[in-house]
Amino acid sequence: MPRKLLLPYKSVFSHFRAPRGLHDSLAMNAARSGYRVFSANSTAASTELAKKITERLGAELGKSVVYQETNGETRVEIKESVRGQDIFIIQTIPRDVNTAVMELLIMAYALKTSCARNIIGVIPYFPYSKQSKMRKRGSIVCKLLASMLAKAGLTHIITMDLHQKEIQGFFSFPVDNLRASPFLLQYIQEEIPDYRNAVIVAKSPGAPESPGLFFFPSSLVMMAKEKPPITVVGDVGGRIAIIVDDIIDDVESFVAAAEILKERGAYKIFVMATHGLLSADAPRLIEESSIDEVVVTNTVPHEVQKLQCPKIKTVDISLILSEAIRRIHNGESMAYLFRNITVDD
Repeated sequence: MPRKLLLPYKSVFSHFRAPRGLHDSLAMNAARSGYRVFSANSTAASTELAKKITERLGAELGKSVVYQETNGETRVEIKESVRGQDIFIIQTIPRDVNTAVMELLIMAYALKTSCARNIIGVIPYFPYSKQSKMRKRGSIVCKLLASMLAKAGLTHIITMDLHQKEIQGFFSFPVDNLRASPFLLQYIQEEIPDYRNAVIVAKSPGAPESPGLFFFPSSLVMMAKEKPPITVVGDVGGRIAIIVDDIIDDVESFVAAAEILKERGAYKIFVMATHGLLSADAPRLIEESSIDEVVVTNTVPHEVQKLQCPKIKTVDISLILSEAIRRIHNGESMAYLFRNITVDD
């Protein structure tokens, strides 16, 4: 018989505040035999999220070695028995995307050949998600990656805020696409004192669907996608402007939007996104721009960028990932993690 829900659900934020009993429950379940958690990353910076998840579960990271040979090949060695167990591979995606993909594929295959019962990939930011449509003589790389993961031995994936929800259809096994919006909403309520005087700004009409900030009690401002010019639809004078998107990588468009919003009278400008890739000169451009804060989750490691730009803030999403791991292993419903988040989110 399935266990009852861990927590009383009083609001969309309540279970993300480390509610009473959650950590004890996670630790109790971690002690139960039958599952292990591994990190497929070969760099220390990329294993931080895995460490936070295992701490919440009250477990230890599985014993493995992941490294690059002198010729550039990836080698993975599993240092303990995984026979008949549920294995969760946590793989965050650093700047070297292709190496991270190979680490994940090779570890999954190593676990498969070691007779693991189920192999679940915990991939908070799914790489190549922007290449999910056919363009001229190109290819749908995201579909290729989905097929490779299935062939390597994965039987399930936990991810967060896929760039396109339709990507789930590329997989031949279950995909749980979690949402970061409650964490970002909690940040707004706790860290922005005058948040009720804010408007949500989208760079394009479709952009609000990604981070899912529909619960926010204020009007929506649309900005035309075509360049030039950027067109603001709505009034931002004397208000806080919060630009939302699912991914922030090339920040030039965000900087340009912030300049326009500042000209239109917005007195504070925040940028919020689930995945903070922040490539190339992003930290410098943010620091020199009219943006007051860039708030991202830790689905992607970005500690170096934070050192370069103090405007970058991080929201931890390890709690929902650890709870997802617990529920999948125990065969419990995942619906609790999606409650009060709309289908269109």
